[in-house]
Amino acid sequence: MKIELLPAECTIDTWTIIYTTPEGGKYNGKLTITTQRLLYDARLDVSAKAFLPETMLAKWKRDGYLEINKSDIKDMLVEKTLLAKKATLTLADGSKHTFNYGVLNINKVVEAIKVELHDLV
Repeated sequence: MKIELLPAECTIDTWTIIYTTPEGGKYNGKLTITTQRLLYDARLDVSAKAFLPETMLAKWKRDGYLEINKSDIKDMLVEKTLLAKKATLTLADGSKHTFNYGVLNINKVVEAIKVELHDLV
């Protein structure tokens, strides 16, 4: 996925991670976190559903990736079990978006979600 950065936006990092939609669809793909957005490039539908809904704040873009503005994130719940380390984001519209890193440590993903431009200066 070619990312076009917004003015004053910086890329923090990219991870291969499972994304669960608010409706329960699951996708394996690349999550890129910037200082302003989360961009998810879904590579493989790993759920029984093949439905990519469009919610009010999280938008599936025409070239196949999901975009979530950090300013739309109202809450983040981090859960760590033996087989699943995940961050569930609640957006301003009430939708919940889960990023699951499996057995790997999700701390760097969570830290990157929290980073804003002023934190890098």
